[in-house]
Amino acid sequence: MSNTLIHEAAEGLAIPDSALAQQITEFIRDTETELLFNHSSRVYSFAALAGQQRGLRFDPELLYAGAMFHDVGLMPAYSSATERFEVDGANAARAFLTQRGIAAADVDHVWTAIALHTTPGVPQHMHPVVALVTAGVEMDVLGIGYGDFSDADRAAVVGAYPRSERFKEDIIRAFYDGIKRKPDTTFGNVKADVIADKEPSFKRGNFCAVIRGSAWRA
Repeated sequence: MSNTLIHEAAEGLAIPDSALAQQITEFIRDTETELLFNHSSRVYSFAALAGQQRGLRFDPELLYAGAMFHDVGLMPAYSSATERFEVDGANAARAFLTQRGIAAADVDHVWTAIALHTTPGVPQHMHPVVALVTAGVEMDVLGIGYGDFSDADRAAVVGAYPRSERFKEDIIRAFYDGIKRKPDTTFGNVKADVIADKEPSFKRGNFCAVIRGSAWRA
């Protein structure tokens, strides 16, 4: 795969023109809900636009894979019993790309991008694919960097991949539905806030309690 600098913001709306990207699109359409498919598509668009803004060189196919697979772990068919949903999604992407002969180093970048997309403060210091997947997620879900995009760019992205009328609440519900059966996997992660929002009685793990309760005498 060759690195490509996205020169025009409009290119952020177009998925890579390749057989792999088409296969990814078909897989995600068949696997995810419309809400998550549109969200993931916007994540790619905002990620690609952010890459253009920052002057980063990245492989559009790898970025597309990371963006489109980042929430696959929320789906029952790809949700393990004990892993974080981010790891489930990363593992699904790894299997998909490996089966199609993508180089191990490239697969590792996609895996890391998905696994770390809910870990604030770290991805931006890593490989462009890792940094940009998180940038796209943070823009679409949290509005981080909202003012860095023009009104026209935001309208174009949402026009191509619409937000539902109650997207904020809908995406929180989608997160909850995908992780509620394994709340312990949210320890130390922002998704613990999702469980707490939907289950007021939820007792989140406490890092200090784990230290004090360990087998060490002191």
